[in-house]
Amino acid sequence: MKKKLGIILLAVTLIMSMSACSSSNSKKGDTSAELSDITFVLDWTPNTNHTGIYVALEKGYYEDAGLNVDVVQPSDSGAEALVGSGKAQFGISFQDTQASNWVSDDPMPFTTVAAVLQHNTSGIISAKDDQITSAKDLAGKRYATWNNDIEMAVIRDVVEKDGGDPDQVEMLPESITDEVSALTADTVDAIWVYEGWAVQSAISREFDYNYFAFRDIDDTFDYYTPVIIANDSYLEEHADEAKAFLAATAKGYEFAVENPDEAADILLEAAPELDEDLVKLSQNYMADQYIADADQWGYIDAGRWNKFYSWLNEKGLVDGTLEENVGFTNDYLEES
Repeated sequence: MKKKLGIILLAVTLIMSMSACSSSNSKKGDTSAELSDITFVLDWTPNTNHTGIYVALEKGYYEDAGLNVDVVQPSDSGAEALVGSGKAQFGISFQDTQASNWVSDDPMPFTTVAAVLQHNTSGIISAKDDQITSAKDLAGKRYATWNNDIEMAVIRDVVEKDGGDPDQVEMLPESITDEVSALTADTVDAIWVYEGWAVQSAISREFDYNYFAFRDIDDTFDYYTPVIIANDSYLEEHADEAKAFLAATAKGYEFAVENPDEAADILLEAAPELDEDLVKLSQNYMADQYIADADQWGYIDAGRWNKFYSWLNEKGLVDGTLEENVGFTNDYLEES
């Protein structure tokens, strides 16, 4: 289990390495003493999961809320260590990868406070010629795994539920950064991806593909990914400020829903290294995902959150028991 001393040492190392890759408040050069400083840690490099954040920066929503927000990129260790240690107030995380924290003897002190997307948009992409149209078709195919216990259990479960033999899936440990290139090179047959990015990349590159979503096979896997987490001490001591941050963030995502092309331009200005065609395609897809069928951006349904964690308990995938409603709250969101 991770201990607090290790977390703090890691956090110090990470925060020292991130100064060269941060984005400051949209009012460049305006760091008025009247604005409260907020550090927000991404999960990786900027992409359309994060567009609402960049819109809120560019449009001055954070400044209007009295906040000077600094967006930083982490190392591979993710945002949890920085947020848990208090070196950052907010960050991006995922319900599935958080699970082990909630059964730890010494859990990192953070809480999920908003859902970036309302539904799990992940599934399996493959080359069309391989005829993998549903989970049962993975039997006899090469699946690129990152050897995570939860990931592999999900694959086994959906294959079995779909009528296939999970023992026939060939699990190949692979580290893939470009799914289309890997499928084109025929190094693997199937890859776990997010529809909003990898599938849109396949479309933009005119790659013939098949795709199926996990939640279409079993809604147990309609868990929350990604989410926004916040440091527990910060939430306790600065509740109104946390609510103001989330209200401004919600406004950014709401703008992206209504204006996907302009939102894409804002993201591209912040991260010009991104492919413009991909960002435009992705942003138009994501416009329907940020709020989807919820009453408001950010809301977390307790039933869906608990259903996935109950599945982890049943499968013995965590070293302990995940309690009901552990790890999240809607208390810092504006009431719809």
